[in-house]
Parts: sequence; structure tokens; C-alpha cells
Amino acid sequence: MVVALASFPFTTKLSYPFPFPSPQQGSTLQPSTVIVASATTPSASSGSDGNEGKSTKLVTFLGKGGSGKTTSSIFAAQHYAKMGLNTCLVVHSQDSTAEHLLGCKIGPSPVTCNSNLSVTKLETTKMLLEPLKRLREADSQLNLTQGVLEGVVGEELGVLPGMDSIFSLYALERFVRFTGSKSLGSCGTEHYDVIVYDGISSEETLRMIGASSKARLYLKYLRSIAEKTDLGRLAGPSVIRLVDDAMSLTENQSIVSNTSSKIWDTLDEMLLRGSAAFLEPRKFSCFLVMDPQNPTSVDSALRFWGRTIQSGGLISGAFGVSFPDVSEDSIGRVKEKLSPMAFASIPHLPLSSPIDWNSVLLSSASKQAQELLSSPSSSHSNLMLPVKFDSAKKLVTLLMPGFDKSEIKLYQYRGGTELLVEAGDQRRVIPLPVGIQGKVAGAKFVDQSLVITMR
Repeated sequence: MVVALASFPFTTKLSYPFPFPSPQQGSTLQPSTVIVASATTPSASSGSDGNEGKSTKLVTFLGKGGSGKTTSSIFAAQHYAKMGLNTCLVVHSQDSTAEHLLGCKIGPSPVTCNSNLSVTKLETTKMLLEPLKRLREADSQLNLTQGVLEGVVGEELGVLPGMDSIFSLYALERFVRFTGSKSLGSCGTEHYDVIVYDGISSEETLRMIGASSKARLYLKYLRSIAEKTDLGRLAGPSVIRLVDDAMSLTENQSIVSNTSSKIWDTLDEMLLRGSAAFLEPRKFSCFLVMDPQNPTSVDSALRFWGRTIQSGGLISGAFGVSFPDVSEDSIGRVKEKLSPMAFASIPHLPLSSPIDWNSVLLSSASKQAQELLSSPSSSHSNLMLPVKFDSAKKLVTLLMPGFDKSEIKLYQYRGGTELLVEAGDQRRVIPLPVGIQGKVAGAKFVDQSLVITMR
């Protein structure tokens, strides 16, 4: 039986209502015994042949439209290349801004812009062809569609809503290999130290960050249907073997030896590694971007911080684009609002003339931004951690910047062993340590965090 334990604001649906004080009513949390939530998964090798053990890091930016995400992405790519890291800027947009700022033509294959820096543009219509080719090759052996797939002309297929995100994720996985799978191949033969991704929109990037963790739940229910229903037992083995053959999931390519159970387990392990990668600073960094003079831009960035946490990722810092009219007072207010997050300014780059990137990177105005890009995320304060458990006081502290208390709902399922947190349009499940498991007794906001008391 599913029961909603708490919902804000209160409704008649609640079984266990409790007070939700305003931030002024709460006191600063002083936990005595804190357990930090972390993900422990099998490590994934992200290197290609000849590059075993070399991890590729993914860097991306979130912010309101027009806040400077593309400028920040190119600045970061130029910085990493200047440091001697083999860097590739991946752009998923038909906008020509990146070409103006870089001074080079961008195509669907990586092209070299300058020393250590390559750039490529993702085009979904072209990315459709590779997965279709793999399915055809697998089907030619299994004969599951009896030749129907062979008659599909990939070049005449168009892009449907949602495909951009799916194929962007597919392309990025081939670059960084978060899931640890080598079966999808790689984007070229070159190994990159850093991939800087400039996505279509922050909304799409957020969905991609949370895709692996959300997909695990769907996989769980699909497996249940495949193993426990007559239709699933009839069609499931053939479909799952087609997926295995197309993606080369299991090492042993003998159809007889690769049971459906083994293939399901392999898929789940891949998704687990993929979701854990977004919590590892050495593999992933996400930065906020804003116009410090624009309150809407700053508030949007603050909300993207909270939404990234809800998606299963971490924010490594924030950048403000220094437009000509920006004031020191604006910068100070932004730093105070984002505290304790690290903040730096990126110089505004006009599109009216070619950019001299050597001068930009050597200028004193760029120094702090480059230091932030290079600093390890692990050096940030523990206050930036998304979840903390205080076993002595039976407290769960959730970092939730940018959300209003009226947007947050808490639910409990499975006997109080976990919390389901719904904020805005996103949900996340938080497993509770044994010593804290139980029912929710109360909650309040303290310093951009939701402090939940268990009983």
C-alpha cells in the first residue's frame, strides 16, 4: 500500500501531517554524527584501446537562455586546451555563435581549431544511422524482424521530439564512456582528456544528467513484465537478445550462453555506473552561468542548482558573465546568494570582431575563472553535499536551493526505508541508513536546505 507521508502545502491526502516552519523559525543545523551519502559502484574504464585507465571528464554549463552558456563553454574548452589537456568541444546547436567565437567551421566530425582543441557539432539526423546499422547487423543473425529492418532507409528518417536528447546522450557516452561499455564504439580514434558539452538547452541537459538513474527504474519494471507475464516470457528473450547483439553488452557472444537474466543484469550495471559518474568530480563537472545584473538570470541559476541535485548531479561552481555595465555590488549580491558555492567572472566577448583567445586567457580578468575551472570539486565545503545523515539526531538534510517550500513533497514507500522527494517537475529516491529509517516527524528550511526529522 502506498501512502503519502508528507506534502507541502498540507492537503487532506496526508496521513501524517507535520509543521513546516519558515526559514526564520529554523536554527542552524549542528549535526553531531554525520554520514555523507555517496554512491559506490564498480569503476568504469573510460579509455579506448591503448588508453586504458585514462578517464575522460565531461564539463557542461547550465543557465537561463542568453546568460552566456556558449561563451562559457568555449572559454572552458580554450582553458583546458591551454593547460595541455586534449580537449573536444561538443556543440549541439545549429546556431553559429560557436563558429564566430572560435573562428573556425564546425562539422559533424571533430576538427582541430588550435593546439589541443578539437570541436564537433552533433546532428541528430546523422546520428540516427549508426544505431540503425547495428540493429540491422544483429537482426541479420537473429532474423527477428524477418528482413523488415533491412528495408528501412535511414536517410529518409526525420527527427522526432525527444530524439535530440537521446542521441546526444548516445554520442556523449561514446566520448566519455560513463557506463564502462566499449560496445558503442568511440567518436574517432583519438582519446580526449576533457569533453566540454554545449547542449541545446539547460532543460535537455538536466534530463540527460538524470537519465541513467531514472532509466534503472523503468528497466526494473520492464524486466518484471518480461519475466512474470506470458507475453513477456514469449517475446522477451528474443527482444533482449536483439538488444544484446546490437550493443554487444555481454562479453560472450554465444546466444545460447547469454541468458536473458545475464543481459538484464548487465544493462542494470551499466546504468548504475552511468548514474554514479555524475557524482564523481573527476568524471563530471557542471557549472552555473548567469548575468549578475539580471535578477531573473540569477534566480534561474539558483533553481538550476537545486534541479541538478534532484536530477542526480552536482554543481561545481558558478560563473557570471561580466557585461560592460556589471557592477561590483551586483557581483557581491550574487556571491552572497550562492554561498558557499565558488563564484568567478568570465569576460564578456563581443561577436563584432575576431577573438584573440591568447589575450583573453592571459588577462587578469580571466584568472579567477580559470582557477575555478581547474580546482578539484572535492575541495568545496561539505555544505555543498546534496544529502547528509545525522544518525544521533535522526536527521536527514537535503540541499535544495532555488525551491520554495510549497513546491516540495515528501513520500515514503517500502516501510520507511527510503524517502521520495518531489520538487518542481523532478523526483529522486533517497535510501535511508538503518539507524534513521522510520516515519517523517517534521521538516524545516535551514540555509537553503530541507532538514527532515525522522522517528
